[in-house]
Amino acid sequence: MWLREELLKSIWHAFTALDVDQRGKVSKSQLKVRSLLLSVVLRSSVAITRNTHSDYLPACRTVLSHSLCTVMKIPHDPVALEEHFKDDDKGPLSDQGYMPYLNRFILDKVREEFDVLEFNKMCWTLCYKKNICTKHLLISDDDAFKVWCIFNFLSEEKYPLVIITEEIEYFLHKLLEAMGSGWSEDKFSDYKLQLSKKKNCLTAWELIELVGMGYFSKGLNRQTLSMGITEVFQELILDVLKQGYMMKKGHKRKNWTERWFVLRPNSVSYYVCEDLVEKKGDIILDRSCCVESLPDKEGKKCLFIIKCTDKSFEISASDKKKRQEWIQAIQTCIQLLRLGLLSPHRESRLRRRELRQRQQVEEEDLAVRMKQLQLANDNKQRQLEAMRRKMEEAAARGAIEEQRRKKTQEDLQDRYRLDLEREKMVRQQMEEQMAQKSSELELYLQRVRELEDMYHRLEEALEDERQAKQDEEAMRKLQARLLEEEAAKRAELEHIHLQQQRALSQTEAEKQELMAERLAKERDLQAAMQQLDRLERERHGALEQYEEVSRKLERAANKTKTWKDKVAKHEGLVRLIQPGNKEPQRITNWGPASFTDAELDLRKKVWQERKNQGAQAQ
Repeated sequence: MWLREELLKSIWHAFTALDVDQRGKVSKSQLKVRSLLLSVVLRSSVAITRNTHSDYLPACRTVLSHSLCTVMKIPHDPVALEEHFKDDDKGPLSDQGYMPYLNRFILDKVREEFDVLEFNKMCWTLCYKKNICTKHLLISDDDAFKVWCIFNFLSEEKYPLVIITEEIEYFLHKLLEAMGSGWSEDKFSDYKLQLSKKKNCLTAWELIELVGMGYFSKGLNRQTLSMGITEVFQELILDVLKQGYMMKKGHKRKNWTERWFVLRPNSVSYYVCEDLVEKKGDIILDRSCCVESLPDKEGKKCLFIIKCTDKSFEISASDKKKRQEWIQAIQTCIQLLRLGLLSPHRESRLRRRELRQRQQVEEEDLAVRMKQLQLANDNKQRQLEAMRRKMEEAAARGAIEEQRRKKTQEDLQDRYRLDLEREKMVRQQMEEQMAQKSSELELYLQRVRELEDMYHRLEEALEDERQAKQDEEAMRKLQARLLEEEAAKRAELEHIHLQQQRALSQTEAEKQELMAERLAKERDLQAAMQQLDRLERERHGALEQYEEVSRKLERAANKTKTWKDKVAKHEGLVRLIQPGNKEPQRITNWGPASFTDAELDLRKKVWQERKNQGAQAQ
């Protein structure tokens, strides 16, 4: 989507480049040069060398308008220019006279399918060598062209074209953000003081020199600066709202292929890679389109679908965050199309201009009111001066007629005194009102400063919160590792306990066998007793081994005391398994014989009380 005002800005640069005397006028002979050279360059896409154009002037037989018609893809009328300026065959043509010709014979015939970037390159080729040299700058000619296009986009719609302080700050802020550098408010404040000497605005060539000299990009290399300029150029001029790699499902073979997607206000284009050389297709957005998320399928995650009138497109993002960002960006474009609005950056530019216009109207209204108050004050002063002169005249007349008009003079003086007091009261009230307005202004400025301080504190609080979350995540990982170590030691204790149970069962069986043998064979009693003693020694050895393992577990428990305290609040302490009576064992979530019946009942009671308290709190 192009606007006529944006095209006129580029044409204005090309027209003024031909104005050698800077009188706002160009001769027809000057318009009849350079165009053939420009047409050849645009058709062949070969860069112009640094030689001057004077070598090609004899070969030029067409007009500047012919180049514009060629780029804009409209039919050229070779007689139209001569007919339009037939009364000025020998005189110069001013930009006021050339603009009606552009509007009537060229711009009114323009359609949207022509290449605006190629049009801007043609106008840039005409004007940049006369106005600036990029040899001493940190940027190339291509980067300077991109800054020139950004200037045309952000400049005011007044001629000669300039860019004001607010738009300069907006552009520099976006450039530093694209380069990954922080914004320095103090440095820009110092630059604003220097800019106030230039009427708070810059021309296109001054802006290119500001960026190329690296005043706001010190410490960054040329490549970073070039990449930042390219990113801002794509965002503002090419209307690239979002771009990145995603997987797309084919319509014929139904296979998934990685593509580089580029979102613009009215379309989503996808390419083979990010160099944008080989385009594979476009998804045209309109009011009837919609975008929705899809569940995972076919081994693909983070899916969403763009539904158009004729077909739908299934796309897979790299993660859920990327998918949500793309869905929101596409929904915003569709909503703007439904509302009939321009691209987001053009809408933002219009809002900034409207805000500046409102502020300017308010300032003008305030100046008018102050002027009215000043006039009213001057009138009161003149009235007071007139009254003072009247009093002097009355006093002179009273001195001459002191005896005859003494009483009349006293009455007149009293009346004038009352008038003076009333005027003084009115003046005092006006001064109080002015003081009140000043105090209100001071309060407003103080509130603005407080809001700025609050904003900085909020940023610090957010940074602290992010750091706390990172610390919490590290603590969670440490806790998980301790839980795994504790589970391993618990499994080891359970294994030892099972070995002990098997040893005890074996001992019990052997005892029963010995009792049976004693009843049957008394003569083997002594041998059986010796075997029983040996088994008892083995049992004592097993108990000593168990005590050694218990001491190791106690040392491990001391190392994880902090974790055990936290777990004890919610799950209870882990008891060590020790030899007990032969009663039936109770199985719990913590293993066999972890708690007695009394302890288990007490824990059930505490858990039920906590549950009831939580339900009441909710």
